[in-house]
Amino acid sequence: MPRMLIFGMGYTASRLADRLRAEGWEVIGTRREAQDGALAFDDTSSVLAALTSASHVLSSVPPSRDGSEPVLDHYGSAIGSASLQWSAYLSSTGVYGDADGAWVDESAPIGSGRRKARSEADQNWQNLRNDMHVFRLPGIYGPGRSPLDRVRDGKSSRIDMPGQVFSRIHADDIVAAVIASFDGPAGVYNISDDLPAPQHEIVAHAARLLGMDVPPLQSLDEANLSQAALGFYEENRRVANGKAKRLLGWEPRYPDYKAGLQALLD
Repeated sequence: MPRMLIFGMGYTASRLADRLRAEGWEVIGTRREAQDGALAFDDTSSVLAALTSASHVLSSVPPSRDGSEPVLDHYGSAIGSASLQWSAYLSSTGVYGDADGAWVDESAPIGSGRRKARSEADQNWQNLRNDMHVFRLPGIYGPGRSPLDRVRDGKSSRIDMPGQVFSRIHADDIVAAVIASFDGPAGVYNISDDLPAPQHEIVAHAARLLGMDVPPLQSLDEANLSQAALGFYEENRRVANGKAKRLLGWEPRYPDYKAGLQALLD
C-alpha cells in the first residue's frame, strides 16, 4: 500500500488526502496540534516513524513570518535521506514578483518579489532531493473558499486596476496535478488555469451567478484594504502552465474561472 506523509493538513492538502484515501492510500498528516487523526508537528518521534514508513512525502507548510522554514528546520535532514518514491513541496507563484502583466514560466527568475522567504524556501526544497517536485500555485479557490462565498457574505469588493490580472487555480486541479506527477519527472511546475483575469471580473461573474447585485468598482484607496491585501495588488503577472501539461499530461478540469465557479454553484 502506498503511504503519503503530508506536512501541513491545510485546505488543499486535506483535499489531496481525501482523494488518495478514496483510492486506497494510507495518508498520515501533521498539524500544529494533534487533531482529526493528524500528528502534532512537534511530536518528533511519531513524525519520524511515519516518515520511515512513507513512500511519498509532501509539504504544504509555508515559511514562518520570521522567514524560517519549519519543516526543513525540524525534518529536512531526515526527509533528504529517506527512502522515498516521490517528494514534493507546494510553493507559490508569488516567487516571481511583479512581471508587469507579462507571462511567466518556470524559467523566469525568482526572488525579486515581496515574498523573499517563499523564494528561498522554494529553492531549498528543490535542492533537498533529486526526486523533488515543486508546485508553484497562484490564488487557490474551491468549495467553501471562493468568490461565491465572499459575495454571499458581503465581503467582496471590486478593485479598479486597469491592466491588472491574476492567475488562479481550483484546489481539485492542484490535487490532479500532484497525482499526475507521481509518474512524472521531478522539477518545478506552475499549476494554474488557462485564463488570467482581473479580480473585478471574477467578483462580478460570481455575483451574477448568484443573482445578486454586482459590487461597485472602487479605487484602492476607497477599498481600505489591509497591508497584506495591498501587497497582492502590487504584482501583476500571467502564469504559464505549459510545462505541467507537456511533462505530466495534466490538464485543468476548470480551465477558467467561469467553469470553476459554475461547478461550485452546481
